[in-house]
Order: sequence, then C-alpha cells, then structure tokens
Amino acid sequence: MENFDFIIIGAGSAGCVLANRLSANPNNKILLLEAGGKDTNPWIHIPGGYFKTMHNPNTDWCFNTEKEKNCDNRKMVYPRGKTLGGSSSINGMLYIRGQSNDYNYWRQLGNVGWSWEDVLPYFKKSEDFQFGENEFHGSGGPIKVEKIRATFKVLDLFLDAAEEFGYKKTKDFNSGNNEGMGYFPFTVKNGFRCSTAVGYLNPIKNRKNLKIITNAHIKNINFENKKAASVNYWNNNNLFTVKANKEIILSAGTIGSPHILQASGIGPGDLLKNNNIEVIKDHSEVGKNLTDHLMLRPVYKIKNLETLNDIYYSISKKIFIGLQFLLLRKGPLTVGASYVCGFIKSDPHLETPNLQFHVSPASTDLLGKSSLHKFPAFTPTITNVRPTSRGSIELKSPDTRVSPKIKMNYLSTDEDREMAGKSLKIVRNIVMNSKAYKDYAPEELRPGINITDNEALAKEAGKYANTIFHPVSTCRMGNDEKAVVNDRLVVHGLENLRIVDASVMPHITSGNTNAPTIMIAEKASDMIIEDSKS
Repeated sequence: MENFDFIIIGAGSAGCVLANRLSANPNNKILLLEAGGKDTNPWIHIPGGYFKTMHNPNTDWCFNTEKEKNCDNRKMVYPRGKTLGGSSSINGMLYIRGQSNDYNYWRQLGNVGWSWEDVLPYFKKSEDFQFGENEFHGSGGPIKVEKIRATFKVLDLFLDAAEEFGYKKTKDFNSGNNEGMGYFPFTVKNGFRCSTAVGYLNPIKNRKNLKIITNAHIKNINFENKKAASVNYWNNNNLFTVKANKEIILSAGTIGSPHILQASGIGPGDLLKNNNIEVIKDHSEVGKNLTDHLMLRPVYKIKNLETLNDIYYSISKKIFIGLQFLLLRKGPLTVGASYVCGFIKSDPHLETPNLQFHVSPASTDLLGKSSLHKFPAFTPTITNVRPTSRGSIELKSPDTRVSPKIKMNYLSTDEDREMAGKSLKIVRNIVMNSKAYKDYAPEELRPGINITDNEALAKEAGKYANTIFHPVSTCRMGNDEKAVVNDRLVVHGLENLRIVDASVMPHITSGNTNAPTIMIAEKASDMIIEDSKS
C-alpha cells in the first residue's frame, strides 16, 4: 500500500489550490485524486465554448435532479466539472466574491477567522488582477482576472435602462459592496480560461513530491478508531488503496463530498443502514442544507439590435467571430456565461442587494437542451441571492459510481416564490418602460406581459428556470452540534479528515461561488500547514 502525507480527493476549484500550496514544502508527500480525465478538451480553454463542456460525459458528471415540483415537475440537468480544474474548467468564468456582510455573517455564526477582514487577504492572494494591486485586489496570484473583451449594444442599453430607474453603474463588484450594474470580470488570461488547473496545478504538476492520478473514482474512505486512515478508489476498473499519514482532505464538491462521506459511513444513520453501510458516525446533517441560486430566465425579443442569436444562424458572422478570437483574442468567444452583472435591492429599505442580474445577448427555451431562438432576443436573468429553499444529497447505493439523489426543492418556500414574482416585475419595468429600449420595440416572450400575480409569475418562470451552478452548504461549517465541520474545516467527531470546498459554506454567498471556493482553499491550506506543525 502506497503512503502519502496528504491525500486530496478531487482536483477541482479547491483541490488544485491545495495541491499547489501543500506541495510547496518538499517534505510533504501529496496525492491528488481526480475522477475525471485531463483538461485537454480544447473547448475547456475557449471561454465561449463552455456550453460544449457541459452535458459532455468526458468533462461533466451529467447529474440530474429529482423532479422539481415548483419547476414544472422537471428533472433538471445539473452540471458539475469532471476533469482537472473541476467546475472551474466548465463554469462561466464569472469572478464575483460576494458581499462583505456574507463573511461577517459566517463569523457571527461562530466561525472564528471567517469575517470579511479575515478572508480578503486570501482573495487577494489568489488573484492576478488586470489593473494591478490595490486595497481590494491582488497582483501576481495564480488566477488571472480580466475585464470583458466583447460587448453588444443591447447590453449597453440595459445598463442605461437600469440607470433610469436608479440602479447605478459600478466598475468593481469585488470590494465588499457589490451594489450596482456593469460588466462581469472574468477568470480569463489573454482570452483563454484560467481555471485552477491552469493557474495552480499546471505550473507545479511536475514537483517530485506531488502525484496526480486522473480517472480515479473514489469508493470510500477507511477509518481506524474514528481516524481517517486510507482511501479506496477505482482506476480502470481496478481497486486501489492508498494510506494517509497526516490527513485526508475531501474536495469533491457540494455533491461529491457528502456522497463520499455517506458511502464511507458518515451521514444519516437510517440512510446508511438501509444501504448496508456500516455507520462510523451517525450525522443527520451530512448532505442536508443544500442551497443554490435559481436563475429565472425572462426572454425579450428585440428589433434592430444584433444578438448572439443572429450570429449563431449566420455562417459569415460565425467565421468573423472565429477570426476575432484567433487573431485578436476579442469577441464573443472570449466571454463565458454572461456579460452584464448587476446587484440590486428588491426593496430600497434593505441593507444590501438581494437580487443579481446575469444578462446575456442570447435566448433559448431550456438551457443546454434547446438551440438559440431564430430571432434577435436577450435574456436578463434574475436570481435571488439569498434563497430560503433547501435541498439535500442522498446516496442511492453503497456504490458511489451510482449518482446520488439530488433534491433541490427550488421555490419551495412562500418567500422564494414571492421574491421570484417581484424580481421578474423589476426586470419587466427596466426593459418595457425605459427610454433606452423604446426605439427597439421590446416584446416579453416569457413569462408573458399578461401575467402580473407574483405566485403566477413564479409558477410560469419555474417552467424555464435553471440552476446557475452555485450549490453549497451540504457539509456546513459551524461549532453547533448539527454542523459537519468546525471552523478549521475538520469533520466533527473524527480525526485526520478535513473538507475543503463549497460544501462547507455555512450560508450561500451573495453572488457567484467559484471565487469564494478558491478563497476557502487558500485559507484552508494555511490552516492545514499550521495544524501539521502542532
């Protein structure tokens, strides 16, 4: 049996960071296990091709949720990265940290060392900001953050239209106060995706004390007297076991980490017993508290303005944007999931924004399942960044190669449905009643201008709503008895087992979750190094 000091399970947004930082000490022997393959698919690295990596079994786990009652009873596709870099290799590359209040709330819940003041240095450490270092941004870090390299008039007009109603423009969403409207910053370097595999792993992958194994599907973690001791994994249908001298670090993500814990005997006792799994620790909350941002996707037809829909159905325009990318590293192929970002308050009396815009110059029916519409249109997606609905992850079999049961429970609370209706009315007002769009005859294709009741709007929006790929909190951090890990991310009641990924967030951040996940891994690396010395 091969021995390592640290075994990292998952080479995703967090795992690549850990591999880099922990292997910097040549005395540490590190094993990095990744269920997916190498990040060699060219569409991984071309930002505009990110949709080609989703729903592709070579790069995506291709999960599906259970039927969602409030989303037209649909089983929804649920992309998660399955390659080096994990979801940072297939996500929309949108770099948003969230609000300072998010992290101050984490600290208020009792998590020492997780306030905005505590985490900001780690955001800066990870970042190579295009415009250099300042109070809020870092320079020279592994993740390049650049401004957008393309735009459309229909989007410039959206910013102008929003400003008409008091939603001011901003140039920086990452200073702790993200209120305002503007263009997203991207984790892009010279026009190409800058995943954690690109930024953290590639520069150090040949270190002699680091071993990387791809196509390594985790079977379970083995314990000796409540101490995590070794890991079983399949590689090419062969079962291997590796031993950890110091720690096993679980970085398999919000879905993968609780799934592996449950398969290893850590989770709700009845669930484990029903699957003939020996209970190492009966923990009812493993896999619970699943939180995500649901994107509501109103669609507006527009006249006399170019959108990506027009480009998609024009051979000459597609050739042009291809040449733009190849020759200049500009144009739509340099842009990920969305273009315009916005954080606004549904009510002016709120302390901080509770709604986020992702505005794209394109439209389709069901994301990932339908082609773009054959008419010019755009999608001003709106998201409740502080939803109250909670879901769960549960294994279906002791064999982790069987996907777990993913129950999101979107729009399951009165508060979330009410907010869905309110937010769609805000979008409608900006587009339909602004001077900016007046000359372009906007038409509300969806949900439909005739629907005005909040509950009815939520029901209609649910037919086309989708995850915005921000699952968190299934292994929640805290010092209460229901928390899964403590504020040093060690699993309660167990030794030598730490969880480092988005699953540990005690509460979802107000915005996109990739930058916070990288920050968590940076901070965790320091804690692991500190604890290994004691």
